[in-house]
Amino acid sequence: MEQQNTARRALDSVEKAKLGIKVFNMPFDEAEEVIDGYVSGGDYDPASVELFKEQLDTQRHIQEKSVELLSTGAQIVWLLVNAVVKNMPQQSDGEGLHS
Repeated sequence: MEQQNTARRALDSVEKAKLGIKVFNMPFDEAEEVIDGYVSGGDYDPASVELFKEQLDTQRHIQEKSVELLSTGAQIVWLLVNAVVKNMPQQSDGEGLHS
């Protein structure tokens, strides 16, 4: 008997890049629908599609945490600058003008 090749193909790098650009600013649920629509017409390996979705979700999570970290860093810098300015010695009108 002849064995049939039932292997499905994985999303390749070009397809991932194209899909990534399409879904870049979409909420994850919408992005997932777009990806499912794209792969529904082909014979794609479900595991590779799920891996791609997980990668997108991980990337979004990293971006969200990066924004939080940037915001926290900006708050720390603002507090530091504010503290330095408040603690700078005040010069009176007559000080520092010696001839």
